[in-house]
Amino acid sequence: MIRIFGDSISGNCLKVKWVATQLSLPHEWIEIDILKGESRTDEFLALNPFGQVPVVQFDNGRSLAQSNAIILHLAEGSDLIPADAFERAKMFEWMFWEQYSHEPTIAVRRFQKLYLKKSDDEIDADLMAKGRRALGRMEMALISSDWIAGGEALTLADISLLAYTRLAHEGGFDLNEFPAVQAWVARCELELGLPHLHEVTHV
Repeated sequence: MIRIFGDSISGNCLKVKWVATQLSLPHEWIEIDILKGESRTDEFLALNPFGQVPVVQFDNGRSLAQSNAIILHLAEGSDLIPADAFERAKMFEWMFWEQYSHEPTIAVRRFQKLYLKKSDDEIDADLMAKGRRALGRMEMALISSDWIAGGEALTLADISLLAYTRLAHEGGFDLNEFPAVQAWVARCELELGLPHLHEVTHV
């Protein structure tokens, strides 16, 4: 049994929940409300001194933070990680890109717009431009492949990028402009048993 400390509004936390569910790993979800400062309590900081969610705690008392590190550990030896070395490296490539170029734009704009209630004029205009470029980069990859890393099946790269792409509309991004991305979101949702958030208008 693993304990997942996460906030349900966070795509980074949902990644961990999805992987645990997909792999039928026994787990307990412990809700941490970051808007109420629950990730800054002494008890939580003892788990993760950085004060961030998600964090998982194992039966042996060890804990692990950073969403992509967590899902890589949970999925080790599973079909979510390609056996082929190059395909595995392509998965890593997209996962590193997600945290460097995707999440800092799409997730940040979503948080500011949806939870901090900032108007578009109050939000750095670069976030929209960079977020749209990130979605465009995904669009180009998904025109020729069903899955983001180019393989034959869903991998952790898809799960990693799905988390905030699926919620991009909450940050003001229009997925109708990216039909291949929109269709990929629907494929991932079907594979993971998630409810469809968007009507697919293009195939």
